[in-house]
Amino acid sequence: MTTDAQANNGQTGRWYYRFNWYHRFTHVLIMVSFFGLVITGMPLKFYSEGWARFIVRAMGGIEAAGFWHRVCGAITFLYFFLHLVYAVYYIIRVRKEPILEWAFGPNSMLPSLKDVEDVTGHILWFLGLGERPRFDRFTYWEKFDYLAVFWGVGIIGLSGLTLWFPEFFSLFLPGWIFNVSIILHSDEAILASGFIFTIHFFNTHLRPEKFPLDHVVFTGRMSEEEFRHERPREYERMAQQGRLEAMEARPPSRASLLWSRIIGIFSYGIGLILIVLILYSLINQLH
Repeated sequence: MTTDAQANNGQTGRWYYRFNWYHRFTHVLIMVSFFGLVITGMPLKFYSEGWARFIVRAMGGIEAAGFWHRVCGAITFLYFFLHLVYAVYYIIRVRKEPILEWAFGPNSMLPSLKDVEDVTGHILWFLGLGERPRFDRFTYWEKFDYLAVFWGVGIIGLSGLTLWFPEFFSLFLPGWIFNVSIILHSDEAILASGFIFTIHFFNTHLRPEKFPLDHVVFTGRMSEEEFRHERPREYERMAQQGRLEAMEARPPSRASLLWSRIIGIFSYGIGLILIVLILYSLINQLH
């Protein structure tokens, strides 16, 4: 399979678009807001730890940390709103297939019976009892990541809003809601951080097929060999429908691959450091 390292060494071949500029822009907003929320929020939760006090001092104090935490929260609501607008626009203006096919077909991020087959097939493949599943445009773990954002924004976002504007919400909500919000906001943030900095990072970047980085979300493009290996059902479907040519793209430049690696490796390096600090603090609390 062609890797980004091979492409960077001069291998070109055919390349295809996977993500457009809007998808990549949204992912940047997710990255910025998520890292910002973790870096500004976790020191507040683990305020007794030395590393937490160091980060807060580096940000200019507790008030500055709170300010940037709210800024990153606003960015979270921004990308969530933009995505909903994009989805509605796609349904109304771009969608060509029937609504049920759009919702549960191969291009959908919603779970389908195919995902159940893929999960079962993947487990059997791991155990050496079957062939590797032939994935389509989105895998079952990518759909899980996608839907987890809705869960996270719903739980963390709404609980965060009640803590951000307590005077307003106290006009029509009982007082115990704010105690529950503190617990939900804190514990769900731990869960989200742990998942993103371990499971998501491994599935996306650290598994042997992708290590040290999957550049696709940054460049929006993948090589033909990668396409056929990672998404064989989509590749064959596009070929049968005569749509492969429309997906063709120029190979990513050396500069774009270099910046992808710098940003990507730096980001998940920071994430791995943060999850180690979080786990260390959680263990300390048990004692």
